[in-house]
Amino acid sequence: MPCGRFWGGEALNVIPAYVELGGTLRSLTTEGLQRLQQRVKEVVEGQAVVHRCKALVDLKQDEFPPVPATINDEALINHVDKVGSMLLGPHGVKVGQKVMGGEDFALYQQVIPGVFFRIGIRNDVIGSIHPIHSPYFFLDEDVLLIGAALHTSIAELYLIEHQSPS
Repeated sequence: MPCGRFWGGEALNVIPAYVELGGTLRSLTTEGLQRLQQRVKEVVEGQAVVHRCKALVDLKQDEFPPVPATINDEALINHVDKVGSMLLGPHGVKVGQKVMGGEDFALYQQVIPGVFFRIGIRNDVIGSIHPIHSPYFFLDEDVLLIGAALHTSIAELYLIEHQSPS
């Protein structure tokens, strides 16, 4: 579990009466996330019993409902790959590594097929080299034109290929 917060009081010389851990749980599959949530509860509550303590595991699902894994539709992956290769050349499209980002886009994918993809913006020459959540991140704005053209072309070709005959 990536821990984003660990709090046990302010005093350096006092054993706190309680501590709080906070963070996010993520998985590459929705089933994996459900297993992870259950396992965290089991481990925390079990360790509390071993050490004669009490534990409360609150996954805050009322405040923050779990977001399912983002699973791309295979046909749409192929469509994006085809259009991207046409627009950017055969070496302009690369399959990225799976990441465990918490993406609300996955909620849309539960209703309709979808594909979540990123447009690379790395530019060593101008120093646009930092990831999006870095305090040093800045956007190579020349990429905005490429991104707009790519999104437009993906939508346009999809509509052409999938329009019903009139």
